[in-house]
Amino acid sequence: MKHFTNGLIVGVLGTVAAGVGALLTFKKSVVDPIEDEEQKFEDNRKKALRKSRAAHHG
Repeated sequence: MKHFTNGLIVGVLGTVAAGVGALLTFKKSVVDPIEDEEQKFEDNRKKALRKSRAAHHG
């Protein structure tokens, strides 16, 4: 019974570790690039607004 319990604990911990690794990989490969792209759009919008105001400041 002791071997079964140890195996079960190791299996559960391994499954949890694999799940956490998959979530972190998904975040790094899917979510972070989307956030970076949104940040670039926001920065470009701010730059364009500053340029527009400076051009018409006169």
